[in-house]
Amino acid sequence: MRPTMHDATTETARRGASAMRIARRLAALAPLLIVAACASDRFASSPGPATGTGYRSAGAATSGSDFEPLPPSASAEVIASPLPPAPGTAAAPDGSTVAPGTLGPDGTLSGTGGTPGPVASLGSQPTSAPPAPTRSAMTGGWTAREAAGGSCRITLSSAPALDLYKASTSGCGGRDLQSVNAWDLRDGEVYLYSRGSVVARLKGGGSSFNGVLAKSGAPLTLSR
Repeated sequence: MRPTMHDATTETARRGASAMRIARRLAALAPLLIVAACASDRFASSPGPATGTGYRSAGAATSGSDFEPLPPSASAEVIASPLPPAPGTAAAPDGSTVAPGTLGPDGTLSGTGGTPGPVASLGSQPTSAPPAPTRSAMTGGWTAREAAGGSCRITLSSAPALDLYKASTSGCGGRDLQSVNAWDLRDGEVYLYSRGSVVARLKGGGSSFNGVLAKSGAPLTLSR
């Protein structure tokens, strides 16, 4: 049976419809293919940690950059100048600072806010020692104060008693002081005796002497 004209027309229409469907599918896939191609190109052209195909080094990427490096800035010049002296200090001729009341290089008092002058005195003056006692200054009446708080009178005489000098007491409560009958001055120290034995030994000068009793070690003071 031979194909008719109607069958040929139907076959041509069917093929045209199929071609249209394929063309529409290709048109729909075209944007996706373009995006995939662009992404592949970016990955191939981006620099990577290793050299090889599809990677560029950092130097090569920078060489084609449109940015130009900035010129190095000139370093600021540092000018050193001495600082002003701190409050309460004065500037010395050599530029150093001197605290108030200190000596300068020329031996004058500097930093006082006025014209330096010679130093009158530095520190406190030492107290002069009392004059050494003499036998003539020791003779006479003295007030003796014992450790218990009581007091009595001791009289030192200039009359000799063998190699010592006579002494007497009145109103003393301690037996050691009651028995004192002689005294002497040796090497600036006063010795009180009782029948040839030392009762007390005192040191001092002027109108006050301090010491201890020989037997008990109790303190004893002579004053006028």
